[in-house]
Amino acid sequence: MAAKPQLLSDAQMYQFIREGYLNVQADFPVPLNEDIYQRIEAVFEKEKNPGNNILPRIPQIQQVYDHPAVQGALTSILGPDYLMNPHRHCHLNPPGSKGQNWHKDNYVFDEILRQPRPRWVFAFYYPQEVTPDMGATGILPGRHYHHHISSDNPALTTETELPLCGPAGTVAIVHYDAWHRATANRSERKRYMLKFVFERLSEPQAAPWNHEGGFWPGGEGPLEGIHAEVWNWLRGVPSGPGSGRGPSPDLLEQLRGGEQLERLRAAYQVAVCGEAALPALVQALEAEAAAAAEHLWDKMPGNPRGSNPPAGAAGLALAVLGRPAVAPLTGLLEHAHWGVRAMAADTLGNMGPVAQTAVPELARLLADEHPRVRRHAAEALGRVGAAAAPALPALIGCIRDPDLRVRHNACLALAKIGQPAEAAIPLLLETLEDEDRYVRYFAGVALRRLATPESQRVLLDALFTARWCPVTNPENMY
Repeated sequence: MAAKPQLLSDAQMYQFIREGYLNVQADFPVPLNEDIYQRIEAVFEKEKNPGNNILPRIPQIQQVYDHPAVQGALTSILGPDYLMNPHRHCHLNPPGSKGQNWHKDNYVFDEILRQPRPRWVFAFYYPQEVTPDMGATGILPGRHYHHHISSDNPALTTETELPLCGPAGTVAIVHYDAWHRATANRSERKRYMLKFVFERLSEPQAAPWNHEGGFWPGGEGPLEGIHAEVWNWLRGVPSGPGSGRGPSPDLLEQLRGGEQLERLRAAYQVAVCGEAALPALVQALEAEAAAAAEHLWDKMPGNPRGSNPPAGAAGLALAVLGRPAVAPLTGLLEHAHWGVRAMAADTLGNMGPVAQTAVPELARLLADEHPRVRRHAAEALGRVGAAAAPALPALIGCIRDPDLRVRHNACLALAKIGQPAEAAIPLLLETLEDEDRYVRYFAGVALRRLATPESQRVLLDALFTARWCPVTNPENMY
């Protein structure tokens, strides 16, 4: 019988929201970590890095991510039905390495916009003890909401670096938008770190951690408005009605054209105004979406592949406003500029089930001429969840979309909607042979989540065909 997950406390959730990381310990009564380390050594020496196949090659790693402390942390942040993403990597930092520059990771070849609400996290696992001189993974605590830092060059960075260290079995749960890097390995020992990615499958309805109740405790700093909103979102607590007073001209100017922190701070201050802020926010979203459309693919340390820029400040504020903003955002789904349509769809998706009245219009966008619009519409429908069932015919049609990001998000949306999507089984079965490895995976996730006898049969047949044998290798082929 599996041990019960060790859920996080309020204090641990405070730390994760503010600092963007939390260390937990996968402690075992037997030397599992040492065994995993030795297996990694053998694989790297004889076969090189297996990439995404590190888990089927060394299935003992799954025990680490099944550990009650790790499960409890992931459940507390991502909800009880979280998903292990198929992308994972074993990072070797050898003695004498110089380390990396600061960067944020892309969202595994997808076009997700970066938002403060945590739907993805890293789980960095050390199979051996790691000390600061061994090339530990470094992060910049509290900077995960920042799109820019002083410099990506560690020699010039003025922010405070934290090396993630600990004994064998340390698993660092890190916000996906954290600035991080491999530091220089000044020791004589190899440092292995297994980077696994986990994501949320359903929007929060209640606090899944050991929550004692109460409001965000408050504190100093310009981002306390964001911290409080993320805290409430994770607890499933909607925003209040607002003050009823319109935002001041100075606040709107900061929202539209201030520095990075000014825009973020202003977004959450404007949202506190409630419905009175809607006209100004809708206008601001149109302007920022049209302007951003020309730069969505710009490559920089905070967006290394040019596919995951941060959501606009007005979009964040509208998502916080919630239900009152659904109707005006739905109207923007017919805007002449594709960038505005895409941003409106993304903002509705950030609201989750609150946006269910927009489902018919989001479904129509699945036939939009621009792939990024179709992609954001599919993602939004998935975040709406079961209430998006009326969009199923259009979503099923997107399984064959020419753009792999649309196919990916269509399959993931079907997985989130669940059993009502039974009509998708034949196409999902075909998609298990898609040219893209991640589309294949999410088709499998959708079949699993459908949980019908037919979906389980076709999924098991496909998995037995593709089964990886962890003891078969070039030295032991049969």
